[in-house]
Amino acid sequence: MSEVTGKALDWNLLKRVMHYVKPYKTTFIIAASLTIFLAANAVVQPILIQKTLDNYILKDDYNGLLFMVELMLSQLALQTIAQYYQTYLTNTLGQSVIRDLRIDVFNHITSLRLKYFDHTPIGMLITRTVSDLETIADIFSEGLISIIGDLLLVIAVIGIMLFTDWKLALITLVPMPLLFLSTYVFKEAIKSSFQEVRTQVAQLNTFLQEHISGISIIQVFAREDQEMRKFKSVNKKYRDANIRSNLYYSIFFPVVEILMAVCIGLLVWYGCKRILLDEQVKAISAVSHGLKPGQFTQFVVFLKSILSEKITPGVITGFIVLLNMLFRPIRQLADKFNTLQMGMVGADRIFRVLDTDEVAVNNGKLKPAHLSGEIEFKHVWFAYNDENWVLKDINLHVKPGKTLALVGATGAGKSSTINILNRFYEIAKGNVLVDGHDIREYDVNYLRSRIATVIQDVFLFTDTIGNNISLNNPAITREQVIAAAKDVGAHEFIERLPGGYDYNVMERGATLSAGQAQLISFIRALVYNPAILILDEATSSVDTETEMLIQNAINKLMEGRTAIVIAHRLSTIQKADKIIVLDHGEIKETGTHQQLLRIEDGYYRKLYDLQFNSAGISRE
Repeated sequence: MSEVTGKALDWNLLKRVMHYVKPYKTTFIIAASLTIFLAANAVVQPILIQKTLDNYILKDDYNGLLFMVELMLSQLALQTIAQYYQTYLTNTLGQSVIRDLRIDVFNHITSLRLKYFDHTPIGMLITRTVSDLETIADIFSEGLISIIGDLLLVIAVIGIMLFTDWKLALITLVPMPLLFLSTYVFKEAIKSSFQEVRTQVAQLNTFLQEHISGISIIQVFAREDQEMRKFKSVNKKYRDANIRSNLYYSIFFPVVEILMAVCIGLLVWYGCKRILLDEQVKAISAVSHGLKPGQFTQFVVFLKSILSEKITPGVITGFIVLLNMLFRPIRQLADKFNTLQMGMVGADRIFRVLDTDEVAVNNGKLKPAHLSGEIEFKHVWFAYNDENWVLKDINLHVKPGKTLALVGATGAGKSSTINILNRFYEIAKGNVLVDGHDIREYDVNYLRSRIATVIQDVFLFTDTIGNNISLNNPAITREQVIAAAKDVGAHEFIERLPGGYDYNVMERGATLSAGQAQLISFIRALVYNPAILILDEATSSVDTETEMLIQNAINKLMEGRTAIVIAHRLSTIQKADKIIVLDHGEIKETGTHQQLLRIEDGYYRKLYDLQFNSAGISRE
């Protein structure tokens, strides 16, 4: 779906947005009703001013004036109360809609396959979930309902002016075509400008997210000055986009003020001329009173019928108030139309995320009470892009409770194997079976809950150690967390931290060492008591002492569980029941540690020879 460009697309998007209004239709109806009431009530004020000036002030009727003042104060109080509730309800409606939309967007994003995140900047998704959603809230608080109210007010004001004195109204509104033209030009210009602003916001958020996350790399390689120059360039584009939008405002608003001044000038000129002409007609009528009917008398009667419609100071004053009420919404309409348009642009971007089909299809219903953990790959082919095969005709079988090790050079396809087992990516050909059933027959959430993975790149949330281990799962007790920590041998170091299990590790575990963070992630995997345990370079970030600690826990906890271990360090997989050597997505060798070492010039033997001196691997 492209950016909002057409009328039909606007209505389609608006229809989708309005779908989220259904749970709050009562609020919407009340807000819309108040908007109509405000438009009707607003035009009462100039009518009251006109009547007050003509019927009471000019006639020195104090009691009548007092009554009109009380009436105007009551009208003003009513207008204020209605305006309060209308503003409150429209903003509440907008915030309720974006709350529901944001929940849907977040749920959808978390259900997307990893393939989507491979080519989508995180900063862009943050922009969609935060600032783009805010523009949708503006559709209700400053856009749709407000536009309807302004249009109704414009129609009501023009109607009252024409009803009061159509000739005076037509003369006064002569500049209106110019106002509508300038409003249209402004609307088109500011729309393009706002779209550029939104684009630059996304670029700025993406830049900041990537560079703040990678601040350590920037500092390690002393790239501060170079990255600052890049940021200045991105920031300059954002500034220039905002300046262009401000430029259009600085042109449009003075034009509106000038046209309003012209309208008032025409009103005063024609109104005063009419008053003078009315007085002259009255004088001529007085002079001609009593004359015999003739041409002169007929001319006077004709002149009186054309020019002497009654016009009063109250009418002129009322027209001035009406003009102010007319120009205020027209001046804001262009801005509000663009607010609505930008809300549509934001909706378009949000729904493009929601319409993304990179979702793991969860049609599986299988949720057995027990999973033994048997794994089998049958002629599996997999590619991240088109047919650039990462895995080629993979066949493997792991019996329940056994350990399979995957080794190979970087890019051999080891991590891809476990990614498709978790259904983070979908295979192109073949079948992956767990306990004899295709993994697509399992409920995705169930399948992943039975597979615990410790990955190389540890991620910890800004939360306590206890919550990072349990992931705030209420079914996991503190006692279970402590028991898992003791099994791993991490309980003592956690207890030494301030607050123990309530110690806040900060973003990405910044207050822990790499080894400590790795231990936390290991406990997190084990506390769920999985049927299948996957270790992806799980000991690559720890020192020798910590590695020995984890290795002892691994040997104990793998008992009775199916395990898949990925490791560059062959010392961690010597006891695996089966080792598979991958190279460029193909299985080159299969066997135990000792069997593979006996293959002269084999892939595994070459890897062993490279690590022999430093890793202390035994041939026995």
